[in-house]
Amino acid sequence: MITDGTLNHPVFTDEHRALRETVRRWVADELAPNVDRWEAEGSFPDDVFRRAGELGFLGLHYPERWGGSGGDLAASVVVVEEVARAGTAAIAMALSVQSDMATPALAHFGTDQQRERYLRPAIAGEAIASIAITEPDAGSDVAGIRTTATPDGDDWVIDGTKLYITNGARASWMTVVARTDPSAGHRGISLFLVDTDLPGVSVSRKLDKLGMRSSDTVGVVFDAVRVPGDRLIGGQPGEGFTQLMWQLQYERLVAGAACVGHADWILDLTVAYANQRQAFGRPISGHQVIAHSLADAATELSAARSFLYSTVWRVQQGEYPVADISMAKKYCAQVQNRLVDACLQVHGGAGFMEEYPVSRAYRDARLQRIGGGTDEIMNEVIAKRLGITGT
Repeated sequence: MITDGTLNHPVFTDEHRALRETVRRWVADELAPNVDRWEAEGSFPDDVFRRAGELGFLGLHYPERWGGSGGDLAASVVVVEEVARAGTAAIAMALSVQSDMATPALAHFGTDQQRERYLRPAIAGEAIASIAITEPDAGSDVAGIRTTATPDGDDWVIDGTKLYITNGARASWMTVVARTDPSAGHRGISLFLVDTDLPGVSVSRKLDKLGMRSSDTVGVVFDAVRVPGDRLIGGQPGEGFTQLMWQLQYERLVAGAACVGHADWILDLTVAYANQRQAFGRPISGHQVIAHSLADAATELSAARSFLYSTVWRVQQGEYPVADISMAKKYCAQVQNRLVDACLQVHGGAGFMEEYPVSRAYRDARLQRIGGGTDEIMNEVIAKRLGITGT
């Protein structure tokens, strides 16, 4: 359903279009044939990270000095959008955690020593990364986290519990959000690079999820974990909230790309299904109610994709349009959810069966209105940027 006009958006160059074709071939040849098995098993192999690293897909927007390609945000958008067409949203989620959630603050604010130790192997796919923010009592309210990092000599000692951590069961290291000054509110938050083989780091349980089932999501416990002082990102405590909010803007645009890629994939399948499924003596696509439902879905998807691309283009021109980023993330996720619901309805009873991809697509889509900033949090950000004084 991606049109030539969409791909010719000014944000994309010929290099981006060639990249799209390369990623699409990888998805078709190496990922899509295996996703049913991986979903049934509840995990995909670590080799997917290594292969993505070999192909250069994990560091497109990072400097060549650290093993990246020196590319831009649009390149990341292309990769995530295409991987989201694999037949499960789980792989796009896991890979984007690696390339656009666990590593941006490290790449932008970290020291050269930190980048050499953690960023380079993550870009190569030789190490798997995760980001540990959410806690049992602190999700959207990042300033409310209770995990603490206490100075002890040259080290920090981290104690706390994290929840809903993607890649947490297999991560080599995590970017951990911890409170270094309990009395300073959001100014008392810092980011640490924590190796998962350190004493005191443990996975409490693997979580049984509604969707994205082949992406591991776990609870993690930090019990008196001693972390060297040089693992504090930025070198100074109290800068973590600012670092995290900067990073989240890019994460949200990549999340929007995952939404439109995933929606595009299931819309393609649903159009094909409607064209071959017979009812009342003709394909169901010949019935106006079905045709118009799919036309409405395609229209909304095109609008969401265009908004996303335009916002990415503005970022690449040096703007920092926080309200529009929040709008794009929220709108892409909402459109994705409305679209998969419409596609399931077109499938009728078949859509309720696990053997049809639309059933998985319906389950996978729901997380996007929660992760990376809920719809409600996005509305708070938008309202404040619009100067709505009651917020």
